[in-house]
Amino acid sequence: MAFRNIFSHARIEKNGMLMLVLILLTISVGGIVEIVPLFTIETTIERVKGVRPYTPLEQVGRNIYIREGCYTCHSQQIRPFRDEVERYGHYSLAAESMYDHPFQWGSKRTGPDLARVGGKYSNEWHVVHMIDPRAVVPESVMPPYAFLADKLVRQDDIAGHLTALRAVGVPYSDEMIANARADLLAQADPEADTDALMQRYPKAVTGAFDGDPKRLTEMDALIAYMQMLGTLVDFSAHGLEDFQQ
Repeated sequence: MAFRNIFSHARIEKNGMLMLVLILLTISVGGIVEIVPLFTIETTIERVKGVRPYTPLEQVGRNIYIREGCYTCHSQQIRPFRDEVERYGHYSLAAESMYDHPFQWGSKRTGPDLARVGGKYSNEWHVVHMIDPRAVVPESVMPPYAFLADKLVRQDDIAGHLTALRAVGVPYSDEMIANARADLLAQADPEADTDALMQRYPKAVTGAFDGDPKRLTEMDALIAYMQMLGTLVDFSAHGLEDFQQ
């Protein structure tokens, strides 16, 4: 009864100092509950075979994807519901986004989820879709992004970009950073020797993504990023335990 009297609403509302102490206590407990799990994230995300850092070109494409606000209409989170799995494929795993800063999970969709869009359409389809979305999807409300084919990718800062990502936990090696610019160019050049690129980044999709191998454009980068989404993990296994590391 005494405890109840001390912390009754009337007493708290009339005592400014008591209210302040209780507010600080509540915020502190809430903050601890939210922050502490972040320090154990490496142990809470199960590693999955095939997941790797983005290639330099894919990372540039991902930056463009975020810059242009593509995430506002397209989530990259397939929920474990029958209708979603039948439409988009295997439900999303946390490990697939472990190197994303920021991740693209969410509930807002105007267009389809893109978590498994890699390899679903040809490079040519993506180019046409970016230039004139309604040419391939008549009901689309997406604006055109034809200007991406005219904007060249900046190349001089890619090594520094990977270095910054390594500082926040993405496991880019010294070799990856040293060869960042070479890998950036090789992935979009059909004539380039991509053996070293493929060793560093297995399952990287290569080719002249925008159809013009003479120029490295933002269209190349964005399509390279989209063509790898959902392709790194082999979901043909019967259960999650079959492809965990």
